[in-house]
Amino acid sequence: MSDNRLVKKIGLILPGGGARAAYQVGVLKAISAILHNGTQFPFKVISGTSAGSINAALLAAEANKFHQSSIAHLIDVWANFEINQVYRTDPLTMLRSSILWFLTIISGGFLISNPKSLLDNQPLRKLIKEHIQFSNIEENLNQSNFESLAITSASYKSRKSCTFFQSSSVSTNWQRFLREGKATKINLDHLMASVALPLIFPAVQIENEYYGDGAMRQATPLSPAIRLGAEKLFIISTHETGERLPDSDYYNRYPSFEKIAGYTLDALFADGLQSDIERLDRINQIIKNTKGVEIKTDKKLMKHLDYLIVAPSEDLNDLAQKHYKCLPLTIRALLKGLGFSKDTKSEMLSFLLFESPYTQELIELGYRDGMGKKEEIINFIE
Repeated sequence: MSDNRLVKKIGLILPGGGARAAYQVGVLKAISAILHNGTQFPFKVISGTSAGSINAALLAAEANKFHQSSIAHLIDVWANFEINQVYRTDPLTMLRSSILWFLTIISGGFLISNPKSLLDNQPLRKLIKEHIQFSNIEENLNQSNFESLAITSASYKSRKSCTFFQSSSVSTNWQRFLREGKATKINLDHLMASVALPLIFPAVQIENEYYGDGAMRQATPLSPAIRLGAEKLFIISTHETGERLPDSDYYNRYPSFEKIAGYTLDALFADGLQSDIERLDRINQIIKNTKGVEIKTDKKLMKHLDYLIVAPSEDLNDLAQKHYKCLPLTIRALLKGLGFSKDTKSEMLSFLLFESPYTQELIELGYRDGMGKKEEIINFIE
């Protein structure tokens, strides 16, 4: 690798997207194939949010064997997913959840205390615990295999986006408007907090605060990696590029609860990232136009920041719709009750479909998209 590669610290950005995060694994597989065995782990900073935090933590725990086994490990997890490894789908659990919510609503909370969430994701806690050795993160930091891992959640107490980070180069917490960074040792609770979709999965208590999905208040998803020293950003998005055409019949129909929920999830995971990329483009253009004149904000020098983004080349809602029947009957009944129709595309389905036929297709798509940018990836990383 060139000297420039050694100087420029590359940050890997893995945003959320539920089951869509399987796409990131395919892109990572392509990166490994492009760089070949023998090269070191190419990213000095790893930043993950929501489902992306699981991929980020596993990479950090196995940064010393990126080509040898960590990619194969990620593929093994995502390619063999079953939805009951993420949340309980048995009829008794689903019935109990429905009854609890119903009684809470009709009694105003007097008959029974408010339920914590719609779904029980304890199976996901068990899965993560089995596959990620959190003690290895510190070992890889000490061996300089990477420098920083950032996992972002949202605090229900402070109402801030909170980035928990473990780093060998940065030890100081930071505070900004509606966002903060806390140095710590990343553990299972940090990941469970980052994936705790509001209302769908339960919030997680860390010390004296409860935290939920990191995408909720993450207006600047690129910021944690930059604060931790990244000088170039490699972004693996879970949202398609370009404009998405609406369903033809949705102009004349009132949106169902499922459609509104899917729209909310889509906005939650996509809007902040796209806005932050546009903000970075504007800053880079301003720096270019100044022609060498230094610009400072908050006593810090503004610098040009290169980035490369790999995003799905196909509509993931279309892919999810093909695999609708892979869902357990209880979840299909729940979605149908919320207004889902198997004849229309669904954002919500594409986020919740943790089933291997769908995740395998996402991995394959990610690999194709990554290999399709082979030359760009080589020029960016090496």
